[in-house]
Amino acid sequence: MAVARPSLDDLDAGIRAGDRAMLARAITLVESTKPAHFEQAQALLERLLPDTGGAQRLGISGVPGVGKSTFIESLGGHLTGRGHKVAVLAVDPSSGRSGGAILGDKTRMATLATDPNAFIRPSPAAGVLGGVARASRETLLLCEAAGYDVVIVETVGTGQSETEVADMVDFFLVLMLPGAGDELQGIKKGILELADMIAVNKADMDARAAERAARDYRSALHILTPESANWSPPVVTCAGLSGDGLAALWDEVERHRQVMTASGERDRRRREQRRIWLWRMVEGRLLAALKRHGGVRETVTAVEARVAEGRLPAAKACEEILAAFLGQAAVDA
Repeated sequence: MAVARPSLDDLDAGIRAGDRAMLARAITLVESTKPAHFEQAQALLERLLPDTGGAQRLGISGVPGVGKSTFIESLGGHLTGRGHKVAVLAVDPSSGRSGGAILGDKTRMATLATDPNAFIRPSPAAGVLGGVARASRETLLLCEAAGYDVVIVETVGTGQSETEVADMVDFFLVLMLPGAGDELQGIKKGILELADMIAVNKADMDARAAERAARDYRSALHILTPESANWSPPVVTCAGLSGDGLAALWDEVERHRQVMTASGERDRRRREQRRIWLWRMVEGRLLAALKRHGGVRETVTAVEARVAEGRLPAAKACEEILAAFLGQAAVDA
C-alpha cells in the first residue's frame, strides 16, 4: 500500500519540530523534477524562509584521497560534542543509468550517521554543472529551518564544483595533503582564491611533511590578493582520523564569522549569493523550458548533427535554436 504524501502543513510542522523523517521527505520533494512537486516545494520554502539563515554554512573541498569523509565525520562529531546540530550535504556521483545517488556517504560516515544531532543527506549530482545537486541550496535552507546550526556542504572536487559551493556558503575550506612540493605547481590558482582557509590533512602520518606543505601553501597565498580586506586565509594542519587540530581549526571558522559579521561583509556576501542563486535558477528554468519546446526539439535534430560533423558553426546553430524558441524577431532584437 502506498504511503500517503505528507501535506504542506505536516511538512512545515515536522521540519520546525526537527523531525528528521519529515526533513528527508521535504528534501525529496525539493529534488523532484515534477512540476506539481516544484510548486509545493516552493510554497514550503516560502513558509520556512523566516526561520532560515542562522547556520554557519561551511563548504569543504579537496583533492581525491585527501580524506574528506573521515575529516567531515570527525569534525561533525567534534561539533555535536560541543552542542551543535550538524547537517552534512554530500553530493554523490549519480548512477549512470538511474540518475540516483549511490548513497555512499551513509557508509563512509557511519558513526556520524547514527548521531542524533547530525543529519547526512547524499544528493545525486544528476549531471548538474560542477556536480552540485540542483536543489542543494534549497536543501540547505530546509536544514536551517529544522534547527541545524552548522551545515557542511561537501563538493565532489571536480570541475566547477568549488565555485558552485563557494557561492552558497559563508566559509570555504580546502583540504590538502602533506608533501606539497611539486604538487603545489599543479594547484589551480582559482581554488586558492576561493579558500577562506587551507587545512593540510593527515598530519598524523608525517608531521614534518605537513608543516612543510603548510609553509608552501602560506607562501602561495601571499602571492594572491585576498578576496576580503578583512580576512587573510590561514593555513593549518590537522588529522581527520585522530581529530588532532580540529578544535583549533573550528576556532578559526568562528573567528572568521565574528570578523565578517562585525564588518558587515557576511551580510553583504549572503545578499550577493542570493542574487547569484536567482540568476542561476533563471538560467536553469529557461534551459529546461527551451529543451521542452516542440519547435526547439525539431530544430536541434536538424542542426546538431551538422554541428558535430563540422558543417555548421555552433554560433549559427545557436541562433537557429533560439529563433525556434523565441521567434526570429526576438532574436534579432
